[in-house]
Amino acid sequence: MNKLPEGFIERLNRIWSPEVVSSFVDTFKERPPTIRINTLKGSREETLAELKNQQIALDTIPWYDDAFIVANRTKREITELPLYQQGRIYIQSLASMIPPLFLDPKPGETILDLTAAPGSKTSQIAALMNGQGELVANDNSRERFFRLKRNMEALGVTKSGLNLTLRLEHGSKLGREYQNYFDKVLLDAPCSAEARFIAGDSKSFGYWKEKKLSEIAKRQRPLLLAALNALKPGGILVYSTCTLSPEENELQIDWLNKKCNSKNLTSTNESEHELESFEENKESGHCLSRFNLISAPDQFKALKTLPPISAWKEKSLIPEIKNTFRIMPTDTIEGFFIAKLKKL
Repeated sequence: MNKLPEGFIERLNRIWSPEVVSSFVDTFKERPPTIRINTLKGSREETLAELKNQQIALDTIPWYDDAFIVANRTKREITELPLYQQGRIYIQSLASMIPPLFLDPKPGETILDLTAAPGSKTSQIAALMNGQGELVANDNSRERFFRLKRNMEALGVTKSGLNLTLRLEHGSKLGREYQNYFDKVLLDAPCSAEARFIAGDSKSFGYWKEKKLSEIAKRQRPLLLAALNALKPGGILVYSTCTLSPEENELQIDWLNKKCNSKNLTSTNESEHELESFEENKESGHCLSRFNLISAPDQFKALKTLPPISAWKEKSLIPEIKNTFRIMPTDTIEGFFIAKLKKL
């Protein structure tokens, strides 16, 4: 019998009601492969015609013209296709394609992908920029950095016309180096990856322990500050994770609000105490900016979603947390959290 960690299921039932959890808990399984057409290497129409000629059955995605579910091939079989080996199609989960669409890159903009490897979202951003503008892609893992570099070459990003810079740094350094520089920043944060658990596959969740979640969240916070500080005033930050834990999602945005928008806090003893504790935590760095939360683009209204967490462990979060976006796991898409911020 397929199983997920008991502690994980118990935790889900604390986050949402058992009735809500029962509606998606059976979706923690292998999903059909999904691909993105890489328009840096060829037109959508030409690539689709070749896929049709090879009798590849595709299901369309209403919110993204370049995304498709492959109905009659496995991932391994897709990697054997000439189109894949030429970099004209790329295997990428549907949920992973959504943060760059929230970011909405435009040709000519300056954009930072702060934790970029292996480059799925980076190459998607490059395609949406149509090879025009400046793109900085960073990762602090040497092994993952070189995988990012190989993917940028294979997918045509390095020869797209973009002013592309690949960096091997901790994200905090870029936040200091590029203060008030970028039009847009994507922070797809390293996380506990709970949405990728596969029931019965201990390799997918064997590392998971509830007590580790707060440790992961603490490591995400300097990256959030760096991302916000690297933005120009009026710029857009998209923060995303492939996990379900409030500590890595809504609580991070609530924390960032207290760190950066402290003047908006109600002047109560509790709020002042919390603010002092955050200011004393020098490991996360300083916030030089204020921001607003922006609601999800209309194109995603048809997706099944989960309500953002408005309170956790008897602590109420900021009312604006309702503007964050939680994708409900289904048979075709994994769970995801996305917050879109505009720097003031």
